[in-house]
Amino acid sequence: MPKPKKNGGAPPRPSPDELPPYHRTIRLLSDRIVEAQRPIRVLDACKWTDDVEEEFFAKGATELPKVTKETYAKSPLGFEPEDKSREFYEIERDIRRELGTMNPCGAMMLRMCKEYRVVLSLLSLRGTKDFSPISQGLYGSTFDRFHQGDPTLGDLGRTMAKILSRLKDDPVMQPEEKEHDGEAAVKILAERMDAYFGPGVVTVRIDDGVVADAAAGADYIKVRRDARFSDRDLDVLEVHEGWVHLGTTLNGLMQPVATFLGKGTPSCTVTQEGLAIIQEIFRFTSHPDRIVKLTDRIETIRMAEEGADFLQCYRALIDLGREPAAAYQTVYRAFRGSLPSGAGPFTKDVSYSRGFILIYNFIRLAVRQGMASRIPLLFVGKLRLSDLGVLHQLVEDKIVQPPRYLPPPYDDLRGLSAWMCYSNFLNTIDLNKAAEDYAAIFAGKSADY
Repeated sequence: MPKPKKNGGAPPRPSPDELPPYHRTIRLLSDRIVEAQRPIRVLDACKWTDDVEEEFFAKGATELPKVTKETYAKSPLGFEPEDKSREFYEIERDIRRELGTMNPCGAMMLRMCKEYRVVLSLLSLRGTKDFSPISQGLYGSTFDRFHQGDPTLGDLGRTMAKILSRLKDDPVMQPEEKEHDGEAAVKILAERMDAYFGPGVVTVRIDDGVVADAAAGADYIKVRRDARFSDRDLDVLEVHEGWVHLGTTLNGLMQPVATFLGKGTPSCTVTQEGLAIIQEIFRFTSHPDRIVKLTDRIETIRMAEEGADFLQCYRALIDLGREPAAAYQTVYRAFRGSLPSGAGPFTKDVSYSRGFILIYNFIRLAVRQGMASRIPLLFVGKLRLSDLGVLHQLVEDKIVQPPRYLPPPYDDLRGLSAWMCYSNFLNTIDLNKAAEDYAAIFAGKSADY
């Protein structure tokens, strides 16, 4: 079991009154943002109840799920959006008055307040045609490109699907036995979290209310009782939910001044999910079935963005050989918060692939430009990739602490840097021409190179 890098033992976080005046001002404003966002739970507000799935299958999966605007109205948010929006406006006003708009911490907090107000608009429009466009603005779209002429994220999904279709019959890619039930998974993950974070820092418990097989919170992992897990599934959960999602949350919550780093807005989700997928790949815990699941999510969102309804997306996955329960969950993730009739998707699941590309390119470029030391800042808390330049300066100014929990390979960048040196070069090679060079090998013939 790898041990996280723990910087300096992380003393207990001081109270605001123990801080110097400038730091105290930042801390008090930061704490107000943390408190204001507390009741905002996007996924909880957008989820469907279990009886929707039960009725869908009871009717032979031939009718759209019975979800309307009124369905969401029956799930109160727990706060008044207008009042909450006013609260964020007041925090913004005080940030401008006390720190100024050019202050680095102030600018980050102002952006968070503005984004939370967009989130409030999103939640107020659940079950309407206006929900999806706001989701696309927050999380992205399958039609997004990074640069003019680049392939879209939807193109990435289709490219991956072609490669995966060729792998499915390879003998070494056969499905692994899912030998662990939810209770066993809780025990195994609890032991691993204790070994990584320290005894009792993170709890692992059964929760049948989660949509996925497992999900992380601030200091816990929830596991569905009826879920089944292979050994590799548990490895993925350890690094994805534990080392990344929980690690960055705890690193952010430990900040003595910039406590807002413990809470992430939707735009931080892109960094979070991208970092988690990269961690799976760096640790060789990911696997083709896992990538199939992520690819299915991209394709489902692409179809929904083109106007497909729930049934059309569901049948497309069934035609690909997906199990009915898995197909339902994939399509549900794309339509939660929206309407099954084709009003447009909830695009959060685009963030996995979008984030992977952004962060992988950042890591490659950081090594190429001799700035590998900035890579661990990805773990300092919940952040956008574009915040890293400011965060580097805030660490230098002792306003932000370096990450306490830092998993491999980020705790020793030598190996990662060597990998990225080769990656930078390999990216210049035309793989189609290389395929021609290796054609003899794959045809079972000999060749001279």
